[in-house]
Amino acid sequence: MTDVMQNFSLSGKVALVTGGAGLYGRQIVAALAEAGATTIIASRGIEALEAVAREERDRGYDVRAMQLDLEDQSSIDALHSEIQELTGGCDILVNNAVTRNPEALWGGSMDAYDKALRVNASALFYLTHLMSEDMKARGAGSIINIGSMMGTVGVEPANYAGTNMHDNPSPLYFYEKGGMQNFSRWAASILGPYKIRVNCVAPGGYFTGQPAPFVEAYSQRTQLGRMANDTDLKGIIVFLASDASAYITGANIPVDGGYTAK
Repeated sequence: MTDVMQNFSLSGKVALVTGGAGLYGRQIVAALAEAGATTIIASRGIEALEAVAREERDRGYDVRAMQLDLEDQSSIDALHSEIQELTGGCDILVNNAVTRNPEALWGGSMDAYDKALRVNASALFYLTHLMSEDMKARGAGSIINIGSMMGTVGVEPANYAGTNMHDNPSPLYFYEKGGMQNFSRWAASILGPYKIRVNCVAPGGYFTGQPAPFVEAYSQRTQLGRMANDTDLKGIIVFLASDASAYITGANIPVDGGYTAK
């Protein structure tokens, strides 16, 4: 028997987070590092990632930035090889990076849709497979896909009343995040025999200074009466990455203040 709090420790684990300098990515990186994981953050925006890594290292944590272009299969392969050489592989993968092509609107071209899907779907599948093979060799692993509550519900036009915000976002984001939920279930089924768990987290709207009418309408739509903040994802990430969730896989967990429960 071990103290339950020890089950939340990520000491000795290696985590890869795609992205890591954005709204949710920043707190995901901090959470993994604070729990003890050697944390690798990877994306095209290497300068922004280096700034995050330096900040975390200044706090005493082991965070490293690496180059990754999810549109380029050879870049994914190169990252995989670099991680293998440096650490022997990952124990934790957080698929957090996402691209939003402004041309992939309703009525857009197939090329515009394909460009976004290459990163948000094709690269997701490819990278997850590569890292899961390493996890098999390591005897276990945890894969966390960062979805969205928009993968569960449709658009609420009333949230946008009285603002100049766009109330008709691209259908692609809803399609991708809904698909990510079922991809997580599928991958959990395939990888479960290897003690690799796959779960999806579905965050709600993050407060970034949106117009007051939107914030009020959105907050009323939740059960906790507010939008998400800078720390709301940290607990669920550590929980799913750690042995504290050893018997949880194939789950889609909303972290949305109860938005999708209404």
